[in-house]
Amino acid sequence: MRFRAALLLVAAGCVSGQTDRDSLNRGVEAFKSARYADAVGAFQRAIDLNPSSVPAHLYLGTAYMQQYIPGAESPENTVNADKAQAEFQRALDLEPGNRVALASLASLNLNRKRFDDARDWYKRLLAVDPNDRDAYYSQGFIAWSQWCPAYGKTRQELGMRAEDPGPIGGAAVRARLRSQWWAVLDEGIWNLNRALGLDPEYADAMAYMNLILRERADLRDTKQEYQQDVADADQWVQKALAAKKAQAGRMQPPMVTPPPPPPPPPGGSGRGYRLQTGSVEAAKLLMKADPVYPPMALQARIQGTVKFTIVIGTGGLPKNIQVESGHPLLIPAALDAIKQYRYRPTMLDGKPAEVSAPVEVNFVLPVQ
Repeated sequence: MRFRAALLLVAAGCVSGQTDRDSLNRGVEAFKSARYADAVGAFQRAIDLNPSSVPAHLYLGTAYMQQYIPGAESPENTVNADKAQAEFQRALDLEPGNRVALASLASLNLNRKRFDDARDWYKRLLAVDPNDRDAYYSQGFIAWSQWCPAYGKTRQELGMRAEDPGPIGGAAVRARLRSQWWAVLDEGIWNLNRALGLDPEYADAMAYMNLILRERADLRDTKQEYQQDVADADQWVQKALAAKKAQAGRMQPPMVTPPPPPPPPPGGSGRGYRLQTGSVEAAKLLMKADPVYPPMALQARIQGTVKFTIVIGTGGLPKNIQVESGHPLLIPAALDAIKQYRYRPTMLDGKPAEVSAPVEVNFVLPVQ
């Protein structure tokens, strides 16, 4: 979710003719090369030249947001998030209903775990674009994220293990949880159903539908109601597995891989050529993002390694990511992690060169 706004901006090609086009273009080039401080400076200059430029505020907000690391507790990280929020808000003040600004504010608040604020922004986004499946899905995710700590704490206080069947506790415990959380969970289910109505193969929405139904079953008063909810959740598990399998099949690399490009000529700069790992020292990994263990994989007790072949661009960013092997339930989370990797560019004859390299992402089940 974190990079969605950036992709929307690049795709939209938002360059206003009323601002300094050169400053915006320099900022975009710096952003693509992961030189975010330079990008911030260029976009700020564009704003100084034209404070009413919506694209410039959106670009500057995205440059700040790209530097924000969800979950990291540091003053610098908080400042980046606050500055991103301020720029997106300025864009929205200038152009109420701007979809990119709304989506960015929603995503940023979600990553900051400001769930109530994120929900409000997603609702405002849906008022502008009622067919945004991710906005519905995100509200389902928020419902589960808010409910899950209370649910886990209650089971722990009752001495229940994760695999112990429900319903949980006594009637009073269930009644208390229902009064506080039933409406929240119902709204989450409603939003997930809307997301699935827009995309019937939305596997992530299926996964959270399974989780909410399975955990909400613990609040039922009868064993029969509990078992029916669990059976419904099991059906979503099967649907999600099928959807993930189909998606993984579509992501498989072609059977015949084209030969690598020729090496640079003697005395050449190396720019634009792709070096195979082993011909030069691979670029050093500067930042590694740990994958988020997919809930479906945790529940199914699936672990293993997802293998990729990637190209490290001249700016140190992964691109041309190809899946070589891995379990279908683990591949999407591994892809999300790889996309956040940052490398020190490999130099050849004093110039940055692309490097093709294998990468593995490991998933190990926690010890129970």
